[in-house]
Amino acid sequence: MPQTKRPDGRPRVVITGMGALTPVGNTVEEYWAALLAGRSGAGPITQFDATGYTTRIDAEVKGFSPAQFMDAKEARRMARFSQLAVAASKMAVEHARLDLSAEDPDRMGVLLGNGNGGIPNIEEEVRTIIERGGNRVSPFFMPMQLPNMAAAEVSIALGLKGYNSTIITACAASTQAIGEAMEVLRRGRLRVMVTGGTEAGISAIALAGFCALRALSTRNDDPALASRPFDKDRDGFVAGEGAGIVLLETLEHALNRGAPILAELTGYGASADAFHKVAPDSQGLGAAKAMRWALEDAEIPPAEVDYINAHGTSTPLNDQVETLAIKQVFGEAAYTIPISSTKSMIGHLLGASGGAEAIATVQTIREGIIHATINLQTPDPACDLDYVPNVARRAPVRIAISNSFGFGGQNACLVFQAYEG
Repeated sequence: MPQTKRPDGRPRVVITGMGALTPVGNTVEEYWAALLAGRSGAGPITQFDATGYTTRIDAEVKGFSPAQFMDAKEARRMARFSQLAVAASKMAVEHARLDLSAEDPDRMGVLLGNGNGGIPNIEEEVRTIIERGGNRVSPFFMPMQLPNMAAAEVSIALGLKGYNSTIITACAASTQAIGEAMEVLRRGRLRVMVTGGTEAGISAIALAGFCALRALSTRNDDPALASRPFDKDRDGFVAGEGAGIVLLETLEHALNRGAPILAELTGYGASADAFHKVAPDSQGLGAAKAMRWALEDAEIPPAEVDYINAHGTSTPLNDQVETLAIKQVFGEAAYTIPISSTKSMIGHLLGASGGAEAIATVQTIREGIIHATINLQTPDPACDLDYVPNVARRAPVRIAISNSFGFGGQNACLVFQAYEG
């Protein structure tokens, strides 16, 4: 029987299931195949008329049918970000071969990351007030738009009655949610956590806000080339939507039920820049601290890391600062570690990005293939590491980290490891 406890006596935590809805695929298999093929999910905005905006492209989930996962009445009463979360959570449970009817619901919980909640619903109901009056606002509006409702809807849909919460730390939200879900399991009361992130904030008000910040790429004529992390000619991120959910279990629980163990989650670190509302600390100190703390939690020296799934947003400052932070943590070894940005293909899923990137990182460990950073055509002297440009690469990966850094200077990092008993 493998050792199920860490040296500090707390439970080891493993990933046993995954579910994904992304701009390049609506299952984990489709998503991973698209990443290996280097396929972009960016395209013209279709969910509203973006005429007149400086940015008119995004990365949308395509062909999603709520009816596959819930009845029509339930779907009508959920915001899109909650629909995506419920669907991806059901996929993760199925992938993990978890028979919910055979489990104690009090020992299972939900912890999701989210950035915007139901911001398109807010926009819609404000329009209703203006055009038809306040008495015509939907009675389901208030619960639909709350950022915590995705976790609540997952709990209701799956009957999970243990710990339930939501992390709302912008682009770091779902990475932080996964890390905190691991901490919940380490405390010993729960055995299973459904965690990750969801986001569906594509709307006129969100687009207008990001355009005003000049945060988005304006390559409207060629969306597939717009997200270009670490490239000298990057001009901003491509906003996206989706959900990435992983099912975490204590190792003991997973072994007892014969669960498929995909990887082990061994470390988590979170920090704050305490610097600026939207810009990262120019020295990368907070990002470096999150990585160091995650590795310390995992009791893994930096030299043992085989791969880094970068935050890699395609914004001029963020990519440069992340590069600097990686150098601080890994020293000269930073030049030998493969790094890639999932956002080069799926865009920036904001609060859901860490969940989707966690899945990509687990798949990298499982299959020994590192997906590329696409659109990396012109080297940037300030970004001079190995970003696996344009073509996926076969390489053995036993230990990997995944970074997420959010507005407000909130940083999070996870350490994933091949399960070795």
